[in-house]
Amino acid sequence: MLWWVIATLAAFFVKGLCGFANTLVFTTILSFGQSNLAISPVELLLGYPTNAILAWRERRAIRWRVCLPLCGMVLAGSLPGVVLLKWVDAGYVRVFFGVVIVLIALEMLFRSGRSGTARSSGWMTAAVGVLSGMLCGLFGVGALLGAYLSRVTEDMHAFKGNLCMVFLVENTFRVVMYTVSGIITLQVFWQALLLAPLMLCSLWLGMRAGAVINDKAARKIILIMLLISGIALIINSL
Repeated sequence: MLWWVIATLAAFFVKGLCGFANTLVFTTILSFGQSNLAISPVELLLGYPTNAILAWRERRAIRWRVCLPLCGMVLAGSLPGVVLLKWVDAGYVRVFFGVVIVLIALEMLFRSGRSGTARSSGWMTAAVGVLSGMLCGLFGVGALLGAYLSRVTEDMHAFKGNLCMVFLVENTFRVVMYTVSGIITLQVFWQALLLAPLMLCSLWLGMRAGAVINDKAARKIILIMLLISGIALIINSL
C-alpha cells in the first residue's frame, strides 16, 4: 500500500503543477509490482475529479473552438485504439508514440525562444485528436495532446483549462466503458476512495506551486515533463 500512497502523492502533485503526466508518473511507480489492469482503473477514478477541478478552475481560459473538435477526435480515436490493441504489439505502439512525443518536445525546446503561439489548423487538430484518442484509449496517456495544446494556447491557464476539458470528456467515456466491461469493480472503487484524500492534498499543493511559477518557467516544466513522458513510454516498452 505504501507504493500506492507514494504514486498518488507524486502523480497528482505533477497534475496540479502542469495539468498532465499524472498517468505516466502513477503507472511508472507502480508498474514494477502491479499489472496495468490493476493500475489503470484506480488511476482513472482518481484522475477524473482532478480534470473536473482544473477545468472548472480555468474555465474562463477554455477556447471552445480548440477543445471541442479535439474532444470529438479523441473519442473517435479511442475506437480504433481498441482494434489496434488487438492486432498490433502494444509495445511497438508505445515506442512509436514515445518517439513522437520526444521529437515534439525537442522541437518545442529549440523553438521556445520565439514569441507567440502556433496556429491550429483543421488537419492538425484532427490528426492530433485521433492519435491522442488512440494513445488515451490504449494506455490512458495524454502527453501527445499536451504537446499539441502547449503549442496553440497562450498561457498556462489556457493550457490547463483546454487540456483538462478534453481529458474530462475522454475520462467520462472510459469510466463508462470500464464499468460496463467489469474493469472497474467495487474493490477498485473503494481503493480509489481510500486514496482520494491524498490525491486532493497533492493536487492542491501542485496547484499552489504552479501559481507561484512564472509562465516561462511553467512552460519549461511542461517541456521537461513531455520529454520524460516520451522517454518513459519508450523505456517501459523495451
